This record gives sequence, structure tokens and C-alpha cells, in this order.
Amino acid sequence: MFTGIITDIGTVLEIEKRGDLRARIATVYDVDSIDTGASIACDGVCLTVIATGSAPTAWFEVEISAETLGKTNLGTWARGRQINLERALRVGDELGGHIVSGHVDGLAEITAMQDEGDSTRVTLRAPDQLAKFIAPKGSVALNGTSLTVNEVDGASFGINLIPHTQQVTTWGDARVGDKVNLEIDTLARYVARLHEMEHQPNG
Repeated sequence: MFTGIITDIGTVLEIEKRGDLRARIATVYDVDSIDTGASIACDGVCLTVIATGSAPTAWFEVEISAETLGKTNLGTWARGRQINLERALRVGDELGGHIVSGHVDGLAEITAMQDEGDSTRVTLRAPDQLAKFIAPKGSVALNGTSLTVNEVDGASFGINLIPHTQQVTTWGDARVGDKVNLEIDTLARYVARLHEMEHQPNG
């Protein structure tokens, strides 16, 4: 379980394609405190750590299945790629964002970006089947970052990036046309499901 509050920007050091994809990621985390089998959200995708090391810089390795590659943007990873990182939530940690599972629902595409003062307004298009779960003032996780939805127009929705968010995540490098990992709010999913059940005919 995660919160969508990014705590490091990692860098892909190595990519190895076998049946699955294996990636080595540089981090500022204390890798001595990361157990093999621990979960780390990488651009919003919950991945299992399979190895760690500290030379010449601290790093951890993950394996990414073909199914995950098909549902996320991780297939575009290459050496030098910067990614948002968040370690799993521990009991007693502050919940600063919203509950994020690390299970990406689909890809949203950035369709417009516009500076508004010091902030940036970003418009994205969600897959049609996910649009019903996105509501104004609700939460979404985009590339692992907990963000508030400003407005919704069909499958399109807008978010606002303040300077701090752009500085401490990879959102400072975002561009129109980018496809980002989208995880809808778990609460929104359950509310929509309850609504469907209430409107089903009896019998």
C-alpha cells in the first residue's frame, strides 16, 4: 500500500530483457533497509525488489512481467530514464496523499499543458472505460503521484501541478503526448460499483 507521495526520483541504470524485463534502478534510499521481497512503487507500479547493492551508487533491481508491460508505460523504460519512487506504507506512517495500491488501471495521455502563474495546468485523456471513475475534486494517481482532479469533460480531466510537485517528481519533464500510468481512486471504484448494483433490476 502506498500514498502517492513521491520520496525519490530514481534513475534506470540497466535494462535486461529476458522473458520478463529486469531493471536496475539507482536510488537515494538506504538499500540496507530494503529487504529482498519488499515492494516499491516505480512510476506508480508496485514492483518487488529482487536484489540490492551499493556500488558505485545505491541501487535495487526489480522484475516486470509481460502483463505489467502491457498495461503500463514501463515498456518505454531505457537507461537514464528518471522515475518516481515510493516505498511501501508502514504502520504509523502519515497518509499525506490518498490510498494507492500500485496496481495501474490503464494509461492516460497528456493532451494539453498550460502555465498558470507558477503552476501548470495539465489536461489528460483517460481510457473510456475508466472515465466514469474520475470526478472533480477526487483523487487519481498519475505515474505514482497523488493528484487532485480539477475538472472533468467526458474522458478528459485536468490537474494542476504546483512548482513543488514538479521539482520533487518527474512531472517537471512532462510533455504533451506522454502516456502516464493511471490508477483510479479505490473509493471511487467501490462507489461506482454500489451505484450499479442499486440500479440493477431485481431478479
